[in-house]
Amino acid sequence: MNKKLITNFLAMLLVLFAFIPFGFSADAASNDVTRADYVKELVKSLDVEIGDGSSLAFTDVSKDLAPYVEKAVELKLIKGKTATTFGPNDKLTRQQAFVISARGLVSENASLSILEQFKDADQIAEAYKQDLANAVAANILQAFEDNTIRPRDYVTKEQMESIVERFVAEYKAPSAGASVDLQILGTTDIHTNLANYNYYLDAPSTEVGLANTATLIEQARAKNPNTLLFDNGDLIQGTPLGSYKALESVLKPGEVHPAIAALNALKYDGGTLGNHEFNYGLDFLDEVLNDAKYPVVNANTYDAKTKKRMYTPYVILDKEVVDSSGKKHTLKVGVTGIVPTKIVEWDAIHLAGKVEMQEPVEAVKEVVPDMQKAGADVIVVLSHSGIGGDTYVKGAENVGYQLAEIEGIDALITGHSHLTFPGDYKDLKDVDQEKGTIHGVPTVMAGSYGSHLGVIDLKLEQQGSEWVVVDGKGSLQSIKQEGLKPSATVLKAIKEAHEGTLTYIRQPVGETTAPIHSYFSMVQDDPSIQIVTQAQKWFIEQELKGTADEKTPLLSAGAPFKAGSRNNPLDYTNIPVGPLAIKNMADIYHYDNTVATIKVTGAQAIEWLEMAAGIFATIDSNKTEEQNIIDSEARSYNFDVLDGLTYQIDVSSPAKYDRRGILVDEKANRIKNVQYNGKPIDLKQEFIIITNNYRVGGSYGATFKNADGSNITNYAYENRQAVVDYIMANKTINPAADNNWSFVPFPANTKVIYLSAKDAQKFIPAGSSIEYLAETEAGFAKYLIK
Repeated sequence: MNKKLITNFLAMLLVLFAFIPFGFSADAASNDVTRADYVKELVKSLDVEIGDGSSLAFTDVSKDLAPYVEKAVELKLIKGKTATTFGPNDKLTRQQAFVISARGLVSENASLSILEQFKDADQIAEAYKQDLANAVAANILQAFEDNTIRPRDYVTKEQMESIVERFVAEYKAPSAGASVDLQILGTTDIHTNLANYNYYLDAPSTEVGLANTATLIEQARAKNPNTLLFDNGDLIQGTPLGSYKALESVLKPGEVHPAIAALNALKYDGGTLGNHEFNYGLDFLDEVLNDAKYPVVNANTYDAKTKKRMYTPYVILDKEVVDSSGKKHTLKVGVTGIVPTKIVEWDAIHLAGKVEMQEPVEAVKEVVPDMQKAGADVIVVLSHSGIGGDTYVKGAENVGYQLAEIEGIDALITGHSHLTFPGDYKDLKDVDQEKGTIHGVPTVMAGSYGSHLGVIDLKLEQQGSEWVVVDGKGSLQSIKQEGLKPSATVLKAIKEAHEGTLTYIRQPVGETTAPIHSYFSMVQDDPSIQIVTQAQKWFIEQELKGTADEKTPLLSAGAPFKAGSRNNPLDYTNIPVGPLAIKNMADIYHYDNTVATIKVTGAQAIEWLEMAAGIFATIDSNKTEEQNIIDSEARSYNFDVLDGLTYQIDVSSPAKYDRRGILVDEKANRIKNVQYNGKPIDLKQEFIIITNNYRVGGSYGATFKNADGSNITNYAYENRQAVVDYIMANKTINPAADNNWSFVPFPANTKVIYLSAKDAQKFIPAGSSIEYLAETEAGFAKYLIK
């Protein structure tokens, strides 16, 4: 028998002992069952470690029995007759025992006529008849050879063993027809991709959009009405639509945010918060959430002043389901959620001094027992955290793997990393890709932007009064299906905001005399980065005028946000020569980051570059076969270029830092020939690096933060807005790359390969060191870097 289930049964059985009037003293025959007998037998059956009985308050319990009674009290299985007495020698009648067992096993009442088969049915107390009828129907109560049940007789030890044996047998056997297929659907990282529309291309799209995902949701619900739908966060930021409602046509009190309107229209059952929910501050977030018609849960975000949770840590949903025989039941589904602790660093400008975080794993371990005590039949965790690795480090951003190890979780919806599961994370132990489980827990990670729908199928069986998850599977459905049409429900809900966004993104801001694309942004200096670093420097120069730092050298940091990120061959910037509009600005600077600066030394600037160089694989000079220059797990946004310096990168040298900015080889050195103003950099000279809140708030830029934060300045001004204002001030720009960095020549006879979009071949200039080779199966193309 499932330990949790038998514990629940015993809890009901023993607690009821405190309330049933026995009225008999200790002069019973030695074969009669007493309260002491039951407690000792039942605690033994639980196979739990017992103490010495020293904490027990009852004064009428012997020393040898005390450890068992103590454990039963500790497990909340029993109560005393009074605060100081337990009544260990009181006896139990057969009808009282069967009442208790029936209440522990049977969830629906049997007909009272079932008792008429027994000769002495008239001896059953009126208050006990329904429960005894249930016990007969459950095969717990059986007649003696003379067709009597002797309800007023005391229970003997042999009878107790027989009753328990039959109870266990019935509990193990699922009731006929009492099985339910529960379907749990999950979306994650929508990032305001609500319409089937690419705002950067200003065109409809079959690649993104909750409107497309919603069609899959509607189809799934039609197949299985026993369905719950949850969102896993990062909902309100990410596209020009998100920026439009936060910064342009700002959400007003009483107005429903389009993302919430869409989820309300789709009748979501619950959701949690992602890190990007906090990008616009707590007041804006509160205004967004107050119109949600579904519960939003988060268990690990605390008010820094009151030390209380800021959001509802969990909810228990009553879900009406239909079993395999067509009968209706109500399941209690517990739902909780978490967000990475690093939000307080990433959005320090909004959250510093206001928010404190609890480690996600600790938070979930804390609330799961609370949900169990509240009667949850099924427990679902909404984890806005990646799956991560099999080694747990406190403060880690991605802890889905560790969450799946927590006992009691039945389904896990993850996200944040924009990857897929099943699919990615093939190298982790105890992961079943075919079944979609981690440590046996059905798990899904549904990509990003509405690209997939996560589907968790759970099979539950009714065992006594409990529902038990006996099997489960996680899988994904892609929106890339022939003939898939977007949901009219979503499009209607967001119509006004979508149309307003289109007007907003089409506003002209200036012109460019050079094309702006990111096809080769990780292997050569790039115009899509250059325009950002130019704009950031332009803004900070104005901010520093008249200050003590006016003449401090500036280094502007930029990274390729759209460079085939996360295995997406369509994720590149490509803006032709000519007019520039707001939509192009969102394409150039993909995130709603805010400008931040950090004062460093020349030596620290080099370390910054060493960390950025961790995204490259190490080229083996002894190999003649093709070698990919990029670490396959690296993220393009971690590759910072520092404009203001000239330097080279030696990818044949081992990396000093890995792709996440973690030191792996203290003696390694990839960054060569670093110069400032044409001279070798002074390692002690002070520089100001212009970057963003994400970089100084928890990414590798935070490595150089002083303990008191005195070398960091955060500006309430978006990096993207700096680009817009810079272009509008200059009207015509030339963002052509200045080639301030390059690779140290590769070892002779090596074949260094880079993957980019197929269309990138059109942008290879004559005489370039880049050569197109072939298309790949994943939709990319392969290029030789000479």
